[in-house]
Formats: sequence, structure tokens, C-alpha cells
Amino acid sequence: MNARALAGALAAAALVAAPLLAQQDFSKVQIEPEKVADGIYMLKGAGGNIGLSVGPDGAFLIDDQFAPLSEKILAAVQSLTPEPPRFLVNTHWHGDHTGGNENMGKAGAILVAHENVRRRMSAEHFNPVFQSTTPAAPGGALPVVTFADAVTFHWNGQTIRVFHVDPAHTDGDSVIQFVEADVFHTGDLFFNGMYPFIDVSSGGRIDGLIAAADRLLKIATAKTRLVPGHGGLGTKADLQAYRDLLRTVRDRVAALKAQGKTKDEVVAAKPSGDFDAAWGTGFMKPDVWLGLVYDSLP
Repeated sequence: MNARALAGALAAAALVAAPLLAQQDFSKVQIEPEKVADGIYMLKGAGGNIGLSVGPDGAFLIDDQFAPLSEKILAAVQSLTPEPPRFLVNTHWHGDHTGGNENMGKAGAILVAHENVRRRMSAEHFNPVFQSTTPAAPGGALPVVTFADAVTFHWNGQTIRVFHVDPAHTDGDSVIQFVEADVFHTGDLFFNGMYPFIDVSSGGRIDGLIAAADRLLKIATAKTRLVPGHGGLGTKADLQAYRDLLRTVRDRVAALKAQGKTKDEVVAAKPSGDFDAAWGTGFMKPDVWLGLVYDSLP
């Protein structure tokens, strides 16, 4: 299994029932830090990419993958800074981004997220795409600080803006911007080089993903570095290619739906066919991806 396929399989594990997640073997997963800017890193492992700011104020984390990896994640943080984790921001509620919350809280981190993240995590959730049920998270895993629109941290010499976007991947997505460093962590608003998952059951929609990409493109520069939810470190050009893909497939599916085509008929028409070889080898396979685009359209 190649690295992209492995990452996709483990990302899928976050969306299935807890007993299946427990069967995943995390023993061979390594947490690999990649420097993004001075004092800012992307930690790669299994699940969503983690963001990390280090400096005299303490470690600032963005997402935390799966609970069985917490010890390895904390060891990777400690290899970069002697300071303990002080804050952890969740980009959204999915388990491959929040699975380590309880452990990180016990390690001293204050958990922060959009109010819809706490709401989603607080209740059992059924996802019809995977026919899976995610149980409510334990109290210790829930964000203790929530916000409705935006919150700003002044930390490690950076202005760190956290802002919510309209429903896109889910209804609780946030972007984290390191203003001075010109770095963004996008969460799952951006799957670099692969079709994104649209969690329609959590309020996600294709139009929101396009709007979020457009919003980021307006403030990104040629020097901007983007930590995606999944995939390698990205640039504005990568985000532009992703946005163009989303818009093209969205328009094709919308046109077929307007003609009265059923979801099965749209999937059979393969409106993403010219993109599948390049974008369809990750977590989201073309047929599932097209079905989600269809379902998320009005």
C-alpha cells in the first residue's frame, strides 16, 4: 500500500464505528515533523495533518489525529520544544483530527474549536455514506473554549487568527492563519492533490468548499504555505488547481442534476472522468465523490 492509500485508509477509519477504529494498527505509524516556517511545523502521521507552533510561550497545536498516536505526537513536539502544549485548536470534529483531544487535555492543552465542533462531538452521529455510527465523545475530549465566528491568539511572536467558514467540509470548519509567517492550516477544506470528503451528514456542501477556497485565494500570496488537512504542504497554485477542479466538477454535476438525472445516472455519466487519474486515487474514490457532490447540491 502506498503512502497516499495508507493515509486514505486511516482517514476512513475516523469515519467508521469505534470498534473498527480499534482494529487499526498504529504501531508502525511514525510522526514526521516538516518545517514550514521559523517556529512552525506540519506533523505527518496517520489522519489529518497536525500544525505546530513552538516558542517561548509554549506549544500551540492544531488537530491531534488518533488517540493511540498521542504519545508519539507529544514525543515529536518535545523533540522541537521543551515547552508543554498550551493550546490545541480543532479544525473540525472528525476523529482523525480530534481523536487525541482527551489525551492532549490531560497533557495540559486547552481545547478550542468552533461551537459546532463541540455540538457534533457531544452527540452520537450516523453517517449514511459509510453506514457507520460515531459515539459521542467523552467529556474530556470536548473543546472547553468555543467561538462563533473568529478568535485571535497572540502567541510565540505570531498573530494567529482562527476563523470559521460557511458550511463546506462540515458545518464547523475553521482556518488557522499565522499572519506574520504567511502560513495557513486549512483543515479538511483543502485535500492537496486528491478529491475531498464532503460530509453531507454534518452539513458539508460543495458550494461551501468552493467559497472557502475562493476566500483563501483572495488573501494568499505567492509565498503562502498551506498545511492541508490531507496531502503534502501546499502553495497558492496548488489551492488554485484544487478550486478549479471543485468548480468544474460541481458545474458538470449540477447541470446533469438540473436535467433530472438521478444520482446513479450522474455517477454513471462520469463527469469527473478527465480528473480521476490525477485526483481520484486518495481516500475519496470517484464514484463516492460524485455522489457526495450530487447530494450536497440544492
